[in-house]
Amino acid sequence: QGQLVESGGGRVQAGDSLRLSCAASGRTSVIYNMGWFRQAPGKEREFVAAISWNGGVTYYADSVKGRFGISRDNAKNTVFLQMNSLKTEDTAVYFCAASRRAPIELRVGATYDFWGRGTQVTVSS
Repeated sequence: QGQLVESGGGRVQAGDSLRLSCAASGRTSVIYNMGWFRQAPGKEREFVAAISWNGGVTYYADSVKGRFGISRDNAKNTVFLQMNSLKTEDTAVYFCAASRRAPIELRVGATYDFWGRGTQVTVSS
């Protein structure tokens, strides 16, 4: 397995933007489909966005569609989550994860092979 390290989280005001990064190391010769999930205090982990191994297919949760954008740079083994028009309800720990399953399965956390440790995003009003 590889290792994933998220970065780019922080504390911002509602309406601001943040760009999260997820750097992969280890078995980077295997290109995985990638996803972003988040978990707010007292809530279950939820799907945010996913991207296929070549960037050709993307999925978004309805709650972030139109505001967030997922992308990847395979040459740098990095996946990004651009978050615009942030809302207080976007406050959570954001995790990236890697999967070898078909893109259609990427909304489900259980289909992922390994995870990063997360980065905190706090949006204040």
